[in-house]
Amino acid sequence: MKKIVLFASGAGSNVENIIHYFKNNASISVAGVFSNNPNSKALEKASRQHISTFLFQQNELSDGTVASILNDINPDLIVLAGFLLKFPVSIISEYPNKIINIHPALLPKYGGKGMYGIRVHQTILENNELTSGITIHYVNEHYDEGEFIFQTTVNIENCDTAEAIAEKIHLLEYEHFPKEIEKLLAPK
Repeated sequence: MKKIVLFASGAGSNVENIIHYFKNNASISVAGVFSNNPNSKALEKASRQHISTFLFQQNELSDGTVASILNDINPDLIVLAGFLLKFPVSIISEYPNKIINIHPALLPKYGGKGMYGIRVHQTILENNELTSGITIHYVNEHYDEGEFIFQTTVNIENCDTAEAIAEKIHLLEYEHFPKEIEKLLAPK
């Protein structure tokens, strides 16, 4: 059985979607959900599905605490799903090409430090873009600069608010993120 762990900081809608997608999968399971935010709904959503949750302080991400828990789980893939902290090089080097992230825009144009959530969509709106999309990528030591795994676009011509763009992007995330995770874990 292939094991994935999820990291989230916010509402956990992608976490919930991924959990449901793999709920009855015979070869892939969600082995845990990690969050740095005690108010993250991702922890609550995982608990309701009887999935182990791990709340940690920011310093525990780099002091070996989180790495130790990950080593005990021994995940096949680490998935950042709305996780806002920069992942430490120490963990990235332990799991080469086994940590992925989803970005709610097309990289490299709308990425980097501080570009997350509604901020991304507001910038896209202000730049009068006609399309937006998602980028699923490997995580490296720089924000949003890892090798791309998947990108897709959506027309946003009729979106007049950042929230309207966000709704369209969420639909892309829900449709494609679990499928791309599954492809990465498929037997080669």
